[in-house]
Amino acid sequence: MITALVAEVGPLWHERHQAVLTARPRRRAVGAGAKYKLVLVDRLLATLVHLHHGATPDVQACWFGVDRSTITRANSEVRPLLAQRGCTVTPDIRLGSLAEVIEPLGANGPTGIIDGTEIRGRRPATGRKDRVKFISGKNKQNAVKYMVVTDAEGRLPFCSPAEPASCADITHARKLGLAKLLAEGPAVEILADAGYQGFGAQTGGRVVTPPHRKFKKNPPEWYEEMHERQRKARSSRRIRVQHGIGRHLKNWRALAHHHGRREHMSDIIQAVAGLLSHQQTATIASSVRM
Repeated sequence: MITALVAEVGPLWHERHQAVLTARPRRRAVGAGAKYKLVLVDRLLATLVHLHHGATPDVQACWFGVDRSTITRANSEVRPLLAQRGCTVTPDIRLGSLAEVIEPLGANGPTGIIDGTEIRGRRPATGRKDRVKFISGKNKQNAVKYMVVTDAEGRLPFCSPAEPASCADITHARKLGLAKLLAEGPAVEILADAGYQGFGAQTGGRVVTPPHRKFKKNPPEWYEEMHERQRKARSSRRIRVQHGIGRHLKNWRALAHHHGRREHMSDIIQAVAGLLSHQQTATIASSVRM
């Protein structure tokens, strides 16, 4: 996996580095002066260790024998390049937008699962105009929200850009244009929880949500048994998205307890989603070859 990442990210990093060097007036030729102490492979490894294990720049600086600022700069340079890669569904196909995800789901499923997840972030400064927007109504903490799409097996082909935590799940899906994509796209079934109730009517019935309870008080026994059977059947199909979020996505320490800047969190989750999908695809491809 490291070799493939170096071959993919390396040319992008060198191109960006050369663009920075030639973008300003210079008195010396490009390439003169002090050389980087960290080669590209070490920079990539430092970024991956930070994302997966949450190792701080101070610890990594001791490992690599460099200054803390060198590790911080390496993370800030490599992380956006990883975020631009998109998610992988096959070794040759990368998905960078929600529109690109719907077609493979319709061709290979045809079932997808959506859910919203929140990641804690740093509290906005006092007096900021939109400070309250980042307070989650569910968890009562400052966070940002993402919409995750998985297939029926729990593989992760898409993770959305960030929204403030006060944004409802269904509102986030509407902002991403999911209703139009489903209504005009291929026949695909999208499983969702109660946070997306009412979305099925806007997508031609392609988003399936738990039904409303018909009896609020004193329901008959037959209705309780039927409702419980339906709830368990839907939950057993929809649980794969929770596995994708909890066991895979938030298994990376940078997302499990993140308290950093919100402007960096979008790059972090996009990078992790792309790396995770790349790893899952490689595992699937190797099992098929065996």
